[in-house]
Amino acid sequence: MKKIYGYARISTPKQNIDRQVRNIQSVYSQAYIVREVYTGTKFQGRKELDKLLNKIRAGDTIVFDSVSRMSRNAEEGFLMYEELFRQSVNLIFLKEPHINTDTYKKALQGGIPTTGTNVDYILDGVNKYLLSLAKEQIRLAFEQAEKEVQDLHQRTAEGIETARLAGKQIGQKPGTKLVTKKALAAKEIIQRHNKSFGGSLNDAETITQAGISRKTFYKYKKELLANSNEKNEQEREL
Repeated sequence: MKKIYGYARISTPKQNIDRQVRNIQSVYSQAYIVREVYTGTKFQGRKELDKLLNKIRAGDTIVFDSVSRMSRNAEEGFLMYEELFRQSVNLIFLKEPHINTDTYKKALQGGIPTTGTNVDYILDGVNKYLLSLAKEQIRLAFEQAEKEVQDLHQRTAEGIETARLAGKQIGQKPGTKLVTKKALAAKEIIQRHNKSFGGSLNDAETITQAGISRKTFYKYKKELLANSNEKNEQEREL
């Protein structure tokens, strides 16, 4: 039985994979969705895609929201397209239907019929031109996807540089520490219950109570003791 797979991929944490899934399922509701959360540009790192390619069979179909989800590298994408085409795997791109493998097949099969005369030399040239044109359309689609990614990276870099020149802080300020809710909760437990701060729990008991690692506990304890000593110094100065 021929199978239909939908492949959805996001390359940054800020992207939402659900949009791709909805787009695929709106047209192919029976598709089995393969999700990939990945940052990068090479196929080797896409484990879910590799698994799918290993189990795909002739006659199966892979649906992509766009050609950029298959590959953002034009050369790799084109080679992958040709390889899957030779394996008789159907490829569907919702946003670029003109390069679906069915369209490519029609270009291969729908050439101008020969006549058995000398005119066939001309017709053969026309058919080869139509085939090369179809291939070029596929390559152009992948090149466009790659260019869009490069343009995005360029605009991001320019935006960061513009903000930096304008005196805006980019990223976390030097010397500041990222404080999470979990860290705050753990420190509160240490400060309230550990014997070093007048509590009743020893270090091992406090670690269990706070639900943190031994290394993290002593890191937090050191910070709290340093803050406490600094506070005491300030109070004595007053």
